[in-house]
Amino acid sequence: MKRFGLFLFAIVAIALMFSGTALAQGDASYYFVTYYSNNVSGAPDGTVRFINDGDTGTTLYADIYVFDDSQELQACGSCPITPDGLLSEDVKTQLTYNTCTTRVPARGVIKVISDSSSIGYAYGPSPTAGLRGWATHIQSAANKGAGPFTTTETPVADSNLGAYEDSGVEALYELCFYATIGSTGSGICSGGGTINCSAEDHDF
Repeated sequence: MKRFGLFLFAIVAIALMFSGTALAQGDASYYFVTYYSNNVSGAPDGTVRFINDGDTGTTLYADIYVFDDSQELQACGSCPITPDGLLSEDVKTQLTYNTCTTRVPARGVIKVISDSSSIGYAYGPSPTAGLRGWATHIQSAANKGAGPFTTTETPVADSNLGAYEDSGVEALYELCFYATIGSTGSGICSGGGTINCSAEDHDF
């Protein structure tokens, strides 16, 4: 009986240990990717939403980098989100309204860094976990950019901010810097390339 009691105690202790570990675990990602599609006239608007989970207790910035389907950076910007706040960005009217090429890409990739930098610039991030995001995707039944359209929503995908995009020749913040600084017409970005952040907690 004594051995059985010790056995039960050990089982309970192990269960509590694993339970505590599970409760202590969290998603420490600070780099996310998703896509947008059928960003065309007549189709519904896609939306990207991010919340600040409040873990840091401070304002975080969603540093957003928008690419077309030719891997070219089209726009970038940094949007603040206070603890427990919600940021909603419309793909048509905010993320692709003011692109480098002055055209609206029909499809592409959106990358986001969760940033704690007090500067709040997409070309000077301090990657810090704390943002969580979702995106709606506009699907075409004909698969050729024509209706009827349907809308799906998925969490943005956690990714790895490797050396190539963090500090290499294709560093996201360097691309953004040159795109926005060179937006006068003589640089690599002639159309503006800056994202118009929506007011926090102004959902669509």
